[in-house]
Amino acid sequence: MPRYEFRCRSCGVQFEESRPMAASGEPAVCPRGHDDTVKLLSTVAVGRGGGTAAAPAAPAGGGGCCGGGCCGG
Repeated sequence: MPRYEFRCRSCGVQFEESRPMAASGEPAVCPRGHDDTVKLLSTVAVGRGGGTAAAPAAPAGGGGCCGGGCCGG
């Protein structure tokens, strides 16, 4: 179940609530009992497979700025 972050406009406390996506836009009551809250935008990182991504392979014939040859000395 997704977690949503909220901030209370009355006292400034930030808190999280787990709720279904269908209820994501519903108002939240802060832990101190105030009902003037705003939902915060959260950033998330989503990956596939849970593994570590491999670094891209270096181009054949060298590396550097253009694949080798043109930057040399």
